[in-house]
Amino acid sequence: MAFGQLPVPNAQGVAMGHLHLNTTDVEASRRFWMDFLGATITKKGSLELYKFPDVLVAVRKAPVSGGTDGSAVNHLGFAVQDLDAMLDKCEKMGYPIVKRMPDTRQAFIMGPDNTKVELSEDKTQSMPIRHHHIHFFNGEVMETQAWYAKMFGAKPGRRGKFEAADLPGVNLTFALSETPVVPTKGRSVDHIGFEIKNLEQFVKQLEAKGVKFDIPFRDVPKLGLKIAFFTDPWGAYVELTEGLAGI
Repeated sequence: MAFGQLPVPNAQGVAMGHLHLNTTDVEASRRFWMDFLGATITKKGSLELYKFPDVLVAVRKAPVSGGTDGSAVNHLGFAVQDLDAMLDKCEKMGYPIVKRMPDTRQAFIMGPDNTKVELSEDKTQSMPIRHHHIHFFNGEVMETQAWYAKMFGAKPGRRGKFEAADLPGVNLTFALSETPVVPTKGRSVDHIGFEIKNLEQFVKQLEAKGVKFDIPFRDVPKLGLKIAFFTDPWGAYVELTEGLAGI
């Protein structure tokens, strides 16, 4: 796979697409995603995107109501080839290491605007870093897993001790939150995005399953994208796109 190329979709036409972040400091975000994590940069219309294998990251300057802790998406996960090297770099660049888990070769770091990122070591991968998982927190773990399986064709399973479901390019991980969580919209991770083949038809299928769209299907020629937005039953804001594949 070329660096930053999105994965081939599943049978329902779904694959990981992008992560969309709000930031109070665009330059600080660029430093984190490019200089620290090693993304390359590209554009789609007027959108500036940071590229990793299996995902694109979009960052926009906007007010931030809070970080990832306490929201429906607790953190983002990336797999790295050399965890020790990444943590050394993290310390030199001044990013807080929230938790080290040497036994499992994982660590949590805190990026700009209190965006929590988990790094997991995978020495077998051929690239320095790739997208790995999105970790949802809410009070209904099994229901969330079943919902993403039904709506997107995600394959249920487990990731370690957690209930999970796989889509091309991402593991969706579900954990029980002991306290209520707030919706992601307006937080540092504002929304997650899936790339859809034949989006207009897919939106109709979701509507038939009861999904209510915040922003209905529309074509946005200036971005070269077709888009739609909804909020899942637990507060994760989700964008569906058609047109990011092949960047």
